[in-house]
Amino acid sequence: MGKQTLVLENIEKSFKDGDRINHIVKNLSFSVNKGEVVAVIGPSGSGKSTFLSIAGALLSPDKGKVIVNGENISSFSDVEKANIRLNHLGYIFQTSNLVPYLKVEEQLSLVLKMAGKWSKGEKLKIKELLKAVGMDHRAKYFPQQLSGGEKQRVAIARAFVNDPEVILADEPTASLDPNRSMAIIELISKIVKEQNKSAIIVTHDEQILPLCDRVFVMKDGKLIEQERNVKYEKVQ
Repeated sequence: MGKQTLVLENIEKSFKDGDRINHIVKNLSFSVNKGEVVAVIGPSGSGKSTFLSIAGALLSPDKGKVIVNGENISSFSDVEKANIRLNHLGYIFQTSNLVPYLKVEEQLSLVLKMAGKWSKGEKLKIKELLKAVGMDHRAKYFPQQLSGGEKQRVAIARAFVNDPEVILADEPTASLDPNRSMAIIELISKIVKEQNKSAIIVTHDEQILPLCDRVFVMKDGKLIEQERNVKYEKVQ
């Protein structure tokens, strides 16, 4: 660990609701290092999803800087931000969001083709990545032939296939039972450590928190780091 892959500096974000302005994110600063898995917890409506959308270049802050791999992307155009998302960030969602008419291996090759990185040599990379998530024996299967846990494993492989610096996961275990939830987070952590990546996991699932290097609570528009020897605040 050491080098910061993602930095948010003094982020502000508000949304207008009629005549009322809701300040969702307030002077928020945050960073994540290489080789680190960070969890973000907090009650519904606390701003976790807004934070993750800003960190993932899906939403622009009103104020502040978003720095990805040393580059300030805050003033980038939509096209430039799309390029950052494609080449530097990987996403894992609550549902796997697999393309229903593509086989497992094709889910991964599609990302590489979109990034202009596809070549015959990439087939070996896809095979190795599917093996790493325990899905190489399902390479020719369609999503409807997979269990929920298997789909999420494919989604993890897809998130890593383009060699991103940062993985952003939004409730990745919400649809899984406790055993599969732990297995999924262990898998994300294993790949992050082996490949020296970073991961930010927004979650309500407190059982996975001991598997994370740091835990933050989203409260009053800010992220508050929790000490490891205290009980985590209950999230609703």
